Amino acid sequence: MGALMLALAPFLAVGGGGDRPAAPPAAARIEVLPERVLLEGARDAEAILVLATSTTGTTDDRTDEVQLRVLDPTVARLEGGRLVPVGDGRTQLVVGEGGTALAVEVEVRGASNDPELDFTTDVLPWLTSMGCNTGSCHGSARGQDGFLLSLFGYDPRGDVRRVVEEFPGRRVDLTYPEHSLLIEKALGVVPHTGGRLMEEGSGGYAALVRWIEEGCRPRNADAPDLLEIEVLPRELVLAGPGQEARVLVRARYSDGTDRDVSHLAVLRTSNEASVDLLGDGVVSRAPGEAFVSAAFGPHTVGLPVIVLPASGAHPFADPADGQLPATWIDSAIASKHRRLGIAPSGLCDDETFLRRVHLDLTGLLPTPERRAAFLADPRPLAEKRAALVDELLERKEFTELQVSLWAERLGIRSSNDISDKAALRWFEWLDARLGSGAGADDLVRELLTAQGGTFSDPQTNFWQAERDTLKLSENAAQAFLGIRLQCAQCHNHPFDRWTQDDYYGYAAFFAQVGRKQAEDPREQVIFDRGGGQVRHPVTNRNVEPRLLGGDAVPDGGGDRRAALAAWMTSTDNPWFARAEANRLWAQLMGRGLVEPVDDFRVSNPATVQSLLDALAERLVAADYDPRALVREICASRAYQRSAEPTAANAHDQNNHTRATVRRLRAETLLDAICQVTEQPEKHRGLPLGARAVQIADGATTNHFLRVFGRSERKSVCACESTTDPSLSQALHLLNGDSVHDKVRRGGVVKALLDGGSPPAEVARELFVRCLVREPAPEELALLEQELAAGAEAREVLEDLFWSLLNSREFQFQH
Repeated sequence: MGALMLALAPFLAVGGGGDRPAAPPAAARIEVLPERVLLEGARDAEAILVLATSTTGTTDDRTDEVQLRVLDPTVARLEGGRLVPVGDGRTQLVVGEGGTALAVEVEVRGASNDPELDFTTDVLPWLTSMGCNTGSCHGSARGQDGFLLSLFGYDPRGDVRRVVEEFPGRRVDLTYPEHSLLIEKALGVVPHTGGRLMEEGSGGYAALVRWIEEGCRPRNADAPDLLEIEVLPRELVLAGPGQEARVLVRARYSDGTDRDVSHLAVLRTSNEASVDLLGDGVVSRAPGEAFVSAAFGPHTVGLPVIVLPASGAHPFADPADGQLPATWIDSAIASKHRRLGIAPSGLCDDETFLRRVHLDLTGLLPTPERRAAFLADPRPLAEKRAALVDELLERKEFTELQVSLWAERLGIRSSNDISDKAALRWFEWLDARLGSGAGADDLVRELLTAQGGTFSDPQTNFWQAERDTLKLSENAAQAFLGIRLQCAQCHNHPFDRWTQDDYYGYAAFFAQVGRKQAEDPREQVIFDRGGGQVRHPVTNRNVEPRLLGGDAVPDGGGDRRAALAAWMTSTDNPWFARAEANRLWAQLMGRGLVEPVDDFRVSNPATVQSLLDALAERLVAADYDPRALVREICASRAYQRSAEPTAANAHDQNNHTRATVRRLRAETLLDAICQVTEQPEKHRGLPLGARAVQIADGATTNHFLRVFGRSERKSVCACESTTDPSLSQALHLLNGDSVHDKVRRGGVVKALLDGGSPPAEVARELFVRCLVREPAPEELALLEQELAAGAEAREVLEDLFWSLLNSREFQFQH
């Protein structure tokens, strides 16, 4: 629904302002939502919202400050801020006074039409809005105080049965409906663990009493089905703390009608520190942003809310102007920065970029020789940095790093169901396919349609890693689409669009996979059984295979997985390309546009949706070659920014106004320590000197990798791998033998001293090796103090080496 607008309307001064925290800025535009009101039936009602948008882009709820009047009171009237029907006809709602007033068209149809209540449409929403069927109340798995309801009302018929039939005559009283236990508990007339939930005469009270009076019918034959909901306005930008704004939620039904359900929708905020909830609206707390989701029935929609400082936004100025051309990526991000009033940091220097891009693309540090050559390159900054990226993308280490990330996502590890040999073959298949240029779409198609032996056709191990049909379907959705479906197995997803029907229809694609023993007892053969069904737990009926968010797929007797794979990797699928692009963005930028990267849902939107869409389009156009997208991201100012915060972006964590500081991945950190100390690690099944990133089996590990959060690949969740720093990590590096022994046994310091290098030059070499920069004068001064005090040079320099490897500058990407 659109908005009725008027430019520079002075009538906003009409009405009392109450205790508003500050004088609102001058309005450049007035919006009246909705722009047209259609009331159908005696029970229909519509809330009105008047929003002012200032010249600076901030929005202000002025509904209580303007005069609202209905021209023809025989058609409709205002009641508690809502328009309600009186009689059939047309009239206008006038907003404001005089020549600046706005007129909203109002039509009423069927004002005398008042059909019997339907439990799903008219009663259940009240129970949900009062919190009766939440997980902390009667919606928990075991219910509360002997009374069980389906979580958020996913099983309306079952709810009616439990309310009416489970204990006949106890919970509802058909003779005296107002004395029903269901009513008196909610009123607090009799003891109720949940306390008082409604008042006598309220809307919820009237709906429950009337439904009981009408005989507690489970379903009205004429009741429409809920199709979708929308939230108005589409976005809010609030200036300073204490600003309040209403939120309208409107539902659309299968009979063509719509309803205002703002008073029934359940609102949630993603960031209470910035945006809190207040009745059927929001209130600003502190500068920042939040996503406010509105849930009604099985549907969830969202509203982005931005809170600017009370003093106003920082003037937007990009310090990178004149140093590096802005790319399309930068333009997309800059539009978000302007709306937030945040200015970004400047560009990082060449040494920082050199280190950053080497670690991100290859998992290794640049050598001193590579550093010297890069710093001596006379070409313009953009040209020489782009050339470096091109060089790194062609190295085998880039592919090895991508293989390792994919192995985590697929959960490649030996187990009771996958032998060491099968896990190794699967990893080798992945390495070969990525090495030959296969894209993500090729891999997913081959994995989903795989059949044959787990040795001879290693991609079939995808079907062996998880044998439970439902968990397997969940894994595929999370790994390939970034969607976590798990909640919808038992009930409709409370924070996303997925229902139980969606879940089991999708799971049906995985129900016909067969497994049998091969000649080698360690090998399994995966095949299509040509039969197998998934049963819906509520209806107890077999479910047709149904694409997520789409229609049922006719079961023609073939392998269902082929249809699934074709849809999964097609451009008609709105999640696959975005999920892949988001993972690449997160690999380079430290966090995804959607974070976590495998948690795409309505209530967790992308920070810049237009950028994510564009990245996905570029990836599809490049046939899912990751190098093409990596090249574009690395060329952007967004990637090349400094990690140093400014006064404007010091508190920003999500919008890439500066480089994200994060600890190196476990494998990368161990490989870096081995690289600079020249002391290789021996991993099981690999030759001495092989990198940790080349480990094929997730079950193969060591103490260092475990402590530093390497993924054990027991699930496909991105959370399996963590870069969060911990005390145990610090203690391991400070007191363990990982660093100390490698410094001693590697002999780097001894070799440099034996080669005739003076201590100051050795120190410089160590700084360049570890931190890719020269030591600062004050850092060299500390070394000279130690040597002047008579300390042995080798011991001092090895202590320096140990200190550098234990420094945050070495252990973190920045």
